[in-house]
Amino acid sequence: MSRSHRGLTAAALVLLLTGCTGAVDGVTGPDPADAAEQLATGLASGELDEVAVAESVDAGADYAAIVEGLGEVTPTVTVEEVTEGEGDTATATLGWSWPVSEQDWTYSTEAAMSLVDDTWQVTWEPAVVEPSLRTGGTLALRSVTPPRADIVGAGGQRLVTDRAVTRFGIDKSAVPDQRAVVSARELAALLDIDAPAYVERVKASGDEAFVEGIVYRREDVPLRVGSGYQRIRGALAVQDTMPLAPTREFAAPILGTVGPVTAEMVEEDPDRYQAGDEAGLSGLQARYDEQLAGTPGVSVVAIASDDKERELFGEKPVRGRPLRLTLDPGLQQTAERLLAPVGPASALVAMRPGTGEIVAAANGPGTEGYNVATYGQFAPGSTFKAVSTLALLRAGLGPDASVECSDTTVVDGKQFENYDDYPASGIGTIPLRTAVANSCNTAFIDERGQLGRGDLADAAASLGLGVDHDLGFPSYFGQVPPAQSETEAAADMIGQGKVLASPMVMSAVIASVQSGSTVLPSLVRDHEVEQADVPALEPGEAADLKAMLRGVVTSGSGAALADVPGGPVIAKTGTAEYVDDGGALRTHAWMIGAQDGLAVAVFVETGESGSSTAGPILEAFLRAE
Repeated sequence: MSRSHRGLTAAALVLLLTGCTGAVDGVTGPDPADAAEQLATGLASGELDEVAVAESVDAGADYAAIVEGLGEVTPTVTVEEVTEGEGDTATATLGWSWPVSEQDWTYSTEAAMSLVDDTWQVTWEPAVVEPSLRTGGTLALRSVTPPRADIVGAGGQRLVTDRAVTRFGIDKSAVPDQRAVVSARELAALLDIDAPAYVERVKASGDEAFVEGIVYRREDVPLRVGSGYQRIRGALAVQDTMPLAPTREFAAPILGTVGPVTAEMVEEDPDRYQAGDEAGLSGLQARYDEQLAGTPGVSVVAIASDDKERELFGEKPVRGRPLRLTLDPGLQQTAERLLAPVGPASALVAMRPGTGEIVAAANGPGTEGYNVATYGQFAPGSTFKAVSTLALLRAGLGPDASVECSDTTVVDGKQFENYDDYPASGIGTIPLRTAVANSCNTAFIDERGQLGRGDLADAAASLGLGVDHDLGFPSYFGQVPPAQSETEAAADMIGQGKVLASPMVMSAVIASVQSGSTVLPSLVRDHEVEQADVPALEPGEAADLKAMLRGVVTSGSGAALADVPGGPVIAKTGTAEYVDDGGALRTHAWMIGAQDGLAVAVFVETGESGSSTAGPILEAFLRAE
């Protein structure tokens, strides 16, 4: 005859546990339900010391070994039913629930119990933990990483996608520990990497580990490495793929990198990252890591004593969503090619005036990985005269208004002058349009009295400068703070003083002139941002400003652009003095220009002048487009 206690509630269990003995159907003695509940509690907590176990078995140690591969996941274990069998035997049915993913892994197991000397003892076996486990079997939780989503550019062209790579390293399973250290030194020398650091990593890694030294794009593996590694014992070349851009340099400071997560990342977000995971480490790859990485799946496997695996539970990963950018691969690579021979830090930003879409944001090798293109902060020099001119137009000066262009002018004891090769024909009383075309510093400085305290900042805002927005990527919109002195006000008029700008925002300035309305830059297509409330660029003043910047090309400092094929080019050159780290006076070189559906800003940190240093780069870019 058998008896069954189904669906024991908490209240029922309390009643069972309050008496000295159980009393079910008139039978007295220890109740198996008490022992079953004690077993369930011990399994849930991982503490089985209080559970009576038949025979001399260390159930706690065995259980710990079985579930070690499940990590920190803690199960909920309940008693679903206790059935008493013939004689002094009973069977407890246990309900298991493991929160291994959004969907819990649930199942039931049975534990046989026998009454020995008035104590119910559990017959311990792996099947108590999972019904299909046998002696020596264990459980393990695997994370199933989805393929990382691509970063795509204009026209849906893939910018960052899985590309073939070769990973070189030491396979410690192939060599003894002592030899692995020697091989690590030899491989480090071949790969030209930090030998002491690599040797330490090899020493610290497990006996079966593959310790990576370097990763090359498949096509970039040096011949000496491809042939030389085979002569090093334990060295291995593993063929793999990685999310990579078309070239190593392609928009690298903006796109960022993907690699093994750091200890700091694991510590800050242990629910998301675990040691060994790969994630975005910098740039857009880091900011949009969750979107690109998707949601990992899980797989719970049973590992038999012969190391064969069976999946017990699985939840498929969810692939990430592509990040859509406005970058044009062809224009980006053209810009990077033009900047490649430039020694100082340099940048080129190009955007569509009609939409603000950034189609190129290139940084030259001199930036050493810093994102000058969209986040650099430099005095814009005379390219800022596009702003100063708009402010003077609003103050009542027309393009033909007379202004005085002198060789020098003095403000509160500080002397300002024009650039060295300023044309002599431009000295004297000249129209404002000529002062713009020739970039006469003194004329602009001497007209500063026409402006009110906030007029220059308002003009800048109308052209997209000085008003911050979160564009979804690192971007600097510049600043035009109120001048604190007459000297500072004078310097501000010619883009120095405390006026700062990035190549991106100067591209927006010339784009706003070209389009006739304030242009807000855009790079991340799915990142919505609204234009701030700024003073409108009126049609009349936009037309006058555009005509005067056309004069820079037809009769001024931008004459080299006059024969560029296509529609009319508008432009403005600029230089800005700065003091380098050694105390020497240097010159930033700028040029901004627009033609048809393209607005461009070129910046070189140290150069001769805007027209001679930045100008040829801008010209070559427009001709290539």
